[in-house]
Formats: sequence, structure tokens, C-alpha cells
Amino acid sequence: MTIRYIERKTSAIEEEKIYGHRALSLLYGDSWGSRLFSWFFSPLLSRVAFFSRLYGFFQKISWSAKRVDPFIKTYAIDRSEFVQEKFSSFNDFFVRKLKKEVRPIVADRDRAATPSDGRYLVFPHLDQVKTFYVKGQPFDLSSFLQDEDLVSRYREGSMMIVRLCPTDYHRFHFLDRGIPSISREMKGQYHSVNPMALRKNLSIFWKNKRMISDFDTENFGKVVYVEVGAICVGTIHQTYIPNQMVEKGEEKGYFSFGGSCLVILFEKGRISFDEDLILASKRGFEVKANFGESLGRRV
Repeated sequence: MTIRYIERKTSAIEEEKIYGHRALSLLYGDSWGSRLFSWFFSPLLSRVAFFSRLYGFFQKISWSAKRVDPFIKTYAIDRSEFVQEKFSSFNDFFVRKLKKEVRPIVADRDRAATPSDGRYLVFPHLDQVKTFYVKGQPFDLSSFLQDEDLVSRYREGSMMIVRLCPTDYHRFHFLDRGIPSISREMKGQYHSVNPMALRKNLSIFWKNKRMISDFDTENFGKVVYVEVGAICVGTIHQTYIPNQMVEKGEEKGYFSFGGSCLVILFEKGRISFDEDLILASKRGFEVKANFGESLGRRV
């Protein structure tokens, strides 16, 4: 499967260079060999946390640092953005910090900031999700949130999804000034969140391990953050202090090694997503954007 996205800076359609493409094709491809492989191995890899944690453990061993330079070269990652020049392991590189000046935060208080580097989809109305991933398959908000009070609040609201590839900066941030709650863990499985997997089975969103927190924002009402783990993601780390005021752009947490996903829900009538993001999502394209850019304006 070829994955194409829109590069926000240039508006050009680009083809994604997929990390682990062969493995993903085996697990989620349509050939008879892939279906057989997936039938046998997918339940084992996705339901047994040991395998993802073991893979994550190997990324923390010192000899894994040898993979950093070839990885940077293969995926054309800009070294000049890094805070540090050397890394003790591959995971140390994976959870790298960036210089503040390379990710300026949108200053307008009426605009929400994109919370991370990644590939963005926006849905002004939740029922539009089925038009992108699996036509006719609705997004099961009840299973995703497991909280009927939240379901009633966001059922007619808006949703943003950002997919973080292994090549991306893997820290995520607050989109506005406000007060976040403590994060709650929802145990689950470890499926890939790559479109190859999601277009076959949208329920991955509510089957995978997740962490959820409420965020009482200054300009966008009550927002819900959901960090979704995936195959080979060892841990979702939260670095903020709950129940204390945070500023727009302040770090919320980070993912250990692997592809991951961040979902944010807004109440009805609270945000108007930027037009380029809306148009791309309607066309079936993710938009590759960086942390700190404009996500949308306050209604």
C-alpha cells in the first residue's frame, strides 16, 4: 500500500517512506500470504504486551545507538533541530528534544497550536470519520472513551487525529493555555496505527492501549486528550503536573519507541479547524505539519 500525504509547507503531495513497510505489509496486506501471516501472528503481537516491550527494551541498549546515524540519513531527518548531538541508544534518539526556536508556537491566543509533529486529519463533525478510514464503519466513541458523560459531551463535537511515525519527533504538547487533569490508563492491545491497518479495522482506535485526560482550556472549552499506543510502543510517558496551569506549547508527554497516535476531542462549536486541514481530510489526505503551527481558531 502506498501512503500519500500533503506537506503543509509546500502543499505538495508526497509519498511516505514507511518504516517497517515489509512487516506492516505482512500483517495488514491483502495477499493470501499476508492474510495467513496476519491470522497467525497478529493476535500474538497485538495482544501480548511482552513483544512490544521486548522490542522497546532492545532500543534502549547502548549498541542500538549504532542505528541512529543510518536512520537519520535514510529518512533525511534534520540534525540541526536537535538539542543534543549524541545519543546513548536508539530510544534516546527517538525521544529527542528539539530546540525551541525550530518550533515557534502560534502566538494568536484565538488559535490552537498543533500539539505535535505528525500527519493530521481533522473532522469538524465526528460522523465524518467513516468517510476517511472505513466507509460505513462509524467511530465508536463509547468504546473509545469508556465514559458515558464524556460521550454525551463530545458526540456532536469535533475531532483531530495526528499520526506520529517512527521518523517523527515524538513529544506532544498542550494546544492552549489551561488546566489538565490527571491521565487515566485504558489497558488494551498493540495494533499498528498506520493507515494500512486502520483502513482494514477502525476498531484499532478503541482496542489499543490509551491514556486519557481532560484539559480545561482558556479559549476552546473542555478538551479531551487521548494518547494511543501502538505496536512496538513500550510506554506512554506523561511529563506534566496535573491540576496546574500550563501554557500553550508546554510539553505534555512523549511516546517511547514506535509509531503512535494522538486524538483530541472538542465540544461542539468550540473550534474552526484551518481550511487547508479540512480540505485535505475531505480529499482523503493527511497533512504533515509540525508542532506549534495553527490548528484552528476559536469560535
